[in-house]
Amino acid sequence: MSKTKPRYSAFTACLVGAGLVLLTVSCGPGGSKENQADRPVPGVEAVQARHGTLPLTQRLSGLVKATNQVVIYPEVSAVMTEVLVRDGDTVEKGQPMVRLRDHEFRDRLKQATASHQIAMAQARQAQARLKEAGSELKRIQDLAERGMVSVSQLETAETQAALAEADVDLASARVEQARANMAEQEQNLSQTIVRAPVTGSVGDRNAEVGMLVNTNTRLFTLGQLDRVTVQVVLTDKMLAFIEEGQPAEVLSSGLTAGPLSAPLVRISPFLHPVTHTTYAEIDVDNPDGRLKPGMFVTVDIYYGESEEATLVPLSSLYEHPATGVSGVYVTDASLDREPVAELSGDQSISFTGPVTFNFVPVQVIARGRMEAGILGVDAGTWVVTLGQNLLGDETSEARVRPVGWDWVEKLQTLQREDLMQDMIERQSTFQ
Repeated sequence: MSKTKPRYSAFTACLVGAGLVLLTVSCGPGGSKENQADRPVPGVEAVQARHGTLPLTQRLSGLVKATNQVVIYPEVSAVMTEVLVRDGDTVEKGQPMVRLRDHEFRDRLKQATASHQIAMAQARQAQARLKEAGSELKRIQDLAERGMVSVSQLETAETQAALAEADVDLASARVEQARANMAEQEQNLSQTIVRAPVTGSVGDRNAEVGMLVNTNTRLFTLGQLDRVTVQVVLTDKMLAFIEEGQPAEVLSSGLTAGPLSAPLVRISPFLHPVTHTTYAEIDVDNPDGRLKPGMFVTVDIYYGESEEATLVPLSSLYEHPATGVSGVYVTDASLDREPVAELSGDQSISFTGPVTFNFVPVQVIARGRMEAGILGVDAGTWVVTLGQNLLGDETSEARVRPVGWDWVEKLQTLQREDLMQDMIERQSTFQ
């Protein structure tokens, strides 16, 4: 049964083709068939080392968070009767998201309203009794001034007036209590409709009709996705050279347009007492929504430049299997022809004749995202960037395809997993 082969980009197919040519280049011109059979000459790619400084980079893992990201909880306990939004919906601030059963809350509000009306009526009765008691006290006082009532009658009238005044105060307090209870029940009734606290996108839904929810039930996560925050963890040692305002790049396989550049905007001044770490944040625009909240990304923070040194691609650094020493393969040959920057899958790849390469140990003084600063090799020297494993000795011969830095950087950005999968798929076509 035949299997459908996946489709690959021209660039990836070209790379695999180049790798196959490196292994079979000895079949090309430049030697007799007998010599080729006895000792095939491998093919490698090489680029000229250059002189310059290297940006000092701290690479960290970052966690993506939405702007104004909040978790939505109900504020009352009730059965859910209607869910008005789904994952991926965009809501405006104040828009209803969920409706809860409100019969009990409406009944409580009616009871609270009735209690408030009763308290108001009782307050009016107390006011009337106070007015009556005040009039009676005035009458008794007038009679007492003329000696027509006893002292005990005057005291009784004064006591009744004081009691009536206390009843008014008590009735007023009951009115306030009833009013507060009524306002509380109105608030509870309004909370049976769960509304969006901010404008944003809905996700992480945990709301279904018929659920009995309480104040601990998570319903949704809400946040703005057009601009996100990337949070990274900094150690106390990093704080010696990482500061707010330094440039940073956010890298992810989902960012097809390349890394996102933005400054480091915030660093928390409080360190964890056990881990001695703190958080820093980078705000980046996310108009196409490629960065999702909860996604892990790679963050490069640029905090300075290295000293001047010879720069070589990271792919040129090679640990010699016999000695375990790190170095590069170099040649003194003159490879001045124009480097080939673009390849297609079916394009023939031309190489030079055999040249001698020597393995030179180097000291790496700085590493960047694409290149390294080294000591031990001069700028302008041609160094091998692809095919070092074919040069087993300290001194070896190989055919060379000179390339430019742009091509090497393209190769270095390829995911190793994708390259391996392409190789497996292409090999299967020859079987």
